[in-house]
Amino acid sequence: MYYTQEQIDRANQADLVSFLQGQGEQLTRAGQEYRWKRHDSLTIRGNKWYRHSQSKGGAPIDFVMEFFGKSFTEAVELLTGEKGAAPPPDRPSPASFSDFRLPPHNTDNHIARNFLTAARRIDEDVSGFFFSTGDIYEEAAHHNAVFVGRDEDGVPRYAHQRGTAGSFRLDVKGSDKAFNFCYRGEGERLFVFEAPIDLLSFLCLFKKDWQKQSYLALGGVGEKALLRFLSDRPNIKTVYLCLDNDNAGNDACSRLVKLMPEGLTVHRLIPLFKDWNEVQTRRQEITDGKYLREAVYGLREPLPQEETIEIIRMSEVDTQAVEWLWKPYIPFGKVTIVQGNPGEGKTTFALRLAAACTTGRELPTGQPLPPFNVIYQTAEDGLGDTVKPRLIEAAADLDRVLVIDEAKRELSLSDERIEKAIMQTGARLIILDPIQAYVGEKTDMNRANEVRPMFRRLADVAERTGCAVILIGHLNKAAGGQSAYRGLGSIDFRAAARSVLLIGRVKREPNVRVIVHDKSSLAPEGKPVAFCLDPETGFSWIGEYDITADELLSGAGGNTTTKTEQAEKLILDLLADGKELASEDIVKAAAEAGISERTVKNARRNLDTRIEVIRRGNQWYYRRNEAKSAK
Repeated sequence: MYYTQEQIDRANQADLVSFLQGQGEQLTRAGQEYRWKRHDSLTIRGNKWYRHSQSKGGAPIDFVMEFFGKSFTEAVELLTGEKGAAPPPDRPSPASFSDFRLPPHNTDNHIARNFLTAARRIDEDVSGFFFSTGDIYEEAAHHNAVFVGRDEDGVPRYAHQRGTAGSFRLDVKGSDKAFNFCYRGEGERLFVFEAPIDLLSFLCLFKKDWQKQSYLALGGVGEKALLRFLSDRPNIKTVYLCLDNDNAGNDACSRLVKLMPEGLTVHRLIPLFKDWNEVQTRRQEITDGKYLREAVYGLREPLPQEETIEIIRMSEVDTQAVEWLWKPYIPFGKVTIVQGNPGEGKTTFALRLAAACTTGRELPTGQPLPPFNVIYQTAEDGLGDTVKPRLIEAAADLDRVLVIDEAKRELSLSDERIEKAIMQTGARLIILDPIQAYVGEKTDMNRANEVRPMFRRLADVAERTGCAVILIGHLNKAAGGQSAYRGLGSIDFRAAARSVLLIGRVKREPNVRVIVHDKSSLAPEGKPVAFCLDPETGFSWIGEYDITADELLSGAGGNTTTKTEQAEKLILDLLADGKELASEDIVKAAAEAGISERTVKNARRNLDTRIEVIRRGNQWYYRRNEAKSAK
């Protein structure tokens, strides 16, 4: 069965989302990508796919062969809907790509390895690299060394056999010389050779950081492989022609320079002897380490161009609907900040939210969602003595609550592990509590120029993965100020977040906490929602509550408490659930709430026997006297 290159290219341009939907497969959107429900570690975007669990991906033909078990020609037919044809009658001998097959591998590569190292003096670390990737191997029938050329997706498209005894050379039937033996690096430089052995010899001579750049063997002096490589790799800026030091090499360099696309810088490196393998085999004779006869710079230089500004037309922008975890309070794929004073229910809300997400329980005024994984990072509470017991109390599915291990390295908002963990686990919500613990020790969270790029990177992660990101933050001690200016750190935190929720205690109803939607960039602000933390019955949702953010912060409309009363309540809240805290930690928490150390001492005296004081070494610890507190 024969397919033209045009048909193959058309198959590899197929939109995989449309293809899978046409096959009746279920997909879910995650930012600008899609996830396939049959393979949760697989993401799809346009005509590209990537399987994160195996670190592999490619184009549509590879996809169909990998996941639908089709042959190459069957995959092309399924993607294009076109039947293959017989080979054209005027081309009986050249085989089509579908007829190309690599020669069978020998059981080991001993003879081919010995040929390269002993006869051609190729260093074992260089040849060993290409043996390990399968780009060089030993053929079974005649023990020839086989040099494999692959396309951008890693599919073998070319193979050249070189005899390990004698001068035998032959391209394998069906080889496409546009894809010759090469190494693709991420750098902007390409080194071009006539033969694979010259390429390997050059790497032996100039080993330093060689894997950063790209190297290509032409299989002679033709231009086909070079032009295809440059077409596939538009990042290449500089080409070094390393052809043989003879008339054929000189003529080829002159011709290739004229054929290459505009905008490239082209140089020529001329080997000291006829070719690079002769330089390598006679290396011991070259005492000064100069392996070049001459370096000819500037065979071509790119014309100076005026910088073009990339412009996006709004007519070309795809309209996207916002996905909601809890509408309109918490969007997927965006950053939400939850802030409030210490001890007023932020962590309780975060844990209850996580529990609901892992079990699919409905939130007040929200729509039911299927259960999903949640990543919960905390720098304040112990996982075993605080977080897990509270999750159990909230009836969470503990198998779906995940934590990034910070034992060896602390996490920060710009840490690449956040995105990797989201992709690896499929989490749709990540909570970081509190925000100031994750800005990084070298970042001043009050400086906008330091906060803004870090927050932008985190927002990009949320956008790419479709994961909701919640940052828990404390309020500053500017009592009486507007809610917009009460968050700790730079105002850029609030400006960059798409939603800000404020949680506070209702002063006239001490057991009631209210969530006020203080900022919403994606929908009208939601109504305040309250929950109760009753000492007897525990957590329960109350529903909508009539109060503003500034009223919640100032206590307007209720009985405004004195500073000492605030300190008493803060101490009792901090020591709730059997917690035990050092006196300096209580003083620090009070300072963040705008309460002085003297006021804390007065509150401690007023609480009298309701608080127990324990001395351990040089440190004083407080805990509730439960027997007295219950009276």
